Amino acid sequence: MNTIVGLISSLIDLYMWVVIIYVVLSWLVAFDIINTRNQFVRTVGDFLYRLVEPALRPFRRILPNLGGVDLSPLALIVVLLLIRGLMQEYLVERPVG
Repeated sequence: MNTIVGLISSLIDLYMWVVIIYVVLSWLVAFDIINTRNQFVRTVGDFLYRLVEPALRPFRRILPNLGGVDLSPLALIVVLLLIRGLMQEYLVERPVG
């Protein structure tokens, strides 16, 4: 069971990094630092969008609109950390003694 929990925990960590990279890339595009006319940037952005956007959509429906500030990635990361912590707390086998 510890191996499965460790694998899921690693996948959650990896997904959190994907969310962070998606947010940074969206800022770079929004401030016109990188250009989406570049094929590589467009491909990476589309790939990250397809990975992250389905998870962010429910948070965007719940959270209030704060103008230009999107708190849904932060809420997603907090929920992922909560899930990882609860999973490690209740599913990891502890030695008896």
